[in-house]
Amino acid sequence: MIDLISKGGPLVWLLIGCLCFAGAIFIERLAYFHRASMNVGEFLAGLASLIRRKNFAEALQECVATRVPAGRVIHAALLRHHAPREQLKEIVQEAGQLEVPRLERFLGILNAIAHAAPLIGLLGTVIGLLDSFTNLSSANGLATQADVARGVYQSLITSALGLVVAIPSYLSFAFLSARARAVMHDLERAGIEIVNLIEDANSTDNIVEFRQAEVAPAMTKARGRGLKG
Repeated sequence: MIDLISKGGPLVWLLIGCLCFAGAIFIERLAYFHRASMNVGEFLAGLASLIRRKNFAEALQECVATRVPAGRVIHAALLRHHAPREQLKEIVQEAGQLEVPRLERFLGILNAIAHAAPLIGLLGTVIGLLDSFTNLSSANGLATQADVARGVYQSLITSALGLVVAIPSYLSFAFLSARARAVMHDLERAGIEIVNLIEDANSTDNIVEFRQAEVAPAMTKARGRGLKG
């Protein structure tokens, strides 16, 4: 392996650097998505009882303790729980949009490495072939087939290494993109369900107030009739 690297030329080191960088991005993103994932349905089920009891302070503390994107979206909605439904929908949409750059961080670089690595390998091959044929032309026809094969072999090392870098980089990009989309789906679900929970809690308040407003005149009339009797 070391012999192949030494024969490949300076572009081999560039490709090795790209491979190491892609691996570091994959590990960092994998750890981030592991921390960012949560069971949204179970978490919202726990918050539902707090929201029905109007215990928004404890619900906010639960969201802060999660430290995940979905928790921050729910936290933004709970901070404005008195707002109307349309405004709450805009709040959760804006909070979700703020999380997207964090989810897609470094994925563009990983995609660029996956596309650039084969081109770098091809460039190394072309440079190696040009160098080989330049040496052949200066040999005044004394070069053997073994010399030609050796030069072509060395020039193809960068192409092979470029594919070695590109294939796992692209697969890593596809996998991490799928994980990012899954977390975005959780953000959308969390935003929709928290708005519904808050709206249901506010509707319950309105119903109670309406009934109390109806009961008060009825009690006044009943007392008046009692006095007349």
